[in-house]
Amino acid sequence: MIRHLVLFKLNDGVERDDERVVAGVEAFEELGTLIPELEFWECAWNISDRPIAYDFAINSAVADQGALSRYLEHPAHQAGVAQWREFATWVIADYEV
Repeated sequence: MIRHLVLFKLNDGVERDDERVVAGVEAFEELGTLIPELEFWECAWNISDRPIAYDFAINSAVADQGALSRYLEHPAHQAGVAQWREFATWVIADYEV
């Protein structure tokens, strides 16, 4: 199994209630039901107030590298990424468990 983690940082001046952000969160919340390769899916806003903290996180799991590739290429994932690209940057980690 591969765990896929993504941490998002909103760009300077962008707030959680920005309509683009709200739409981006909704798009990512739906991915867990839209992409069959996802065996585990959760996403949420960070609750830490530490200055090094990121703003939003995705924690997911897929069976193997092939499933990860299919997830990343899925049109719903690509559409969500395109939305987030407008207002955030992110880092990822993929690791086997």
